[in-house]
Amino acid sequence: MAGPTGRGGSLGAALGDLLRSQVTSRHRLSSYNARHWHAQLSQLTGTHRGYQALEEAGLHVTTKTLVNWLSDPEYNIRRSYRDLIHTAYENTAIVPADPIPDHIKNGQFEISGTVRTGDDERERGNRRAAPLRIDGSRGYWDAIEELWLAGELTDDEFEDRFIDDVIVADIGEGTDGWDFPGSSYAVELR
Repeated sequence: MAGPTGRGGSLGAALGDLLRSQVTSRHRLSSYNARHWHAQLSQLTGTHRGYQALEEAGLHVTTKTLVNWLSDPEYNIRRSYRDLIHTAYENTAIVPADPIPDHIKNGQFEISGTVRTGDDERERGNRRAAPLRIDGSRGYWDAIEELWLAGELTDDEFEDRFIDDVIVADIGEGTDGWDFPGSSYAVELR
């Protein structure tokens, strides 16, 4: 039975597609687009999560002060307060990524597409050659997960880290390293 599959124009894009199909990536809520401190404060005070973010950002004012600010968008507040409101707003707008689950870190990856090591370059995952099979449980996922959680795991970075930290950890360096020069890849997780 086939498992979840990611597809893309590079190995990194296919890996990213697979990962995003399994867990929530770090992203910004589309409803958080206010620019002015007053609009941000109004939106934050509309939810419990917003009040909590204001408190965590260090905004400690009386209820009376908060009501005064909310009743007048032209109210002149100190820059330090505007900065705290903005920080709370940004913290609320960003949804953190889910950690990479064990079923991915310990999964068996089947890579289809052009694979090159040294002078050996071939299309894997077709009738003539089986997919490149990689045991994820033998890999080192810490750097990949750190970038993923920070929202900084680009396709290129994912490909480089996956080669260095997962493929090499499982089957070694290859003749002259591993390269994935193709333009179409599928990565199936088993």
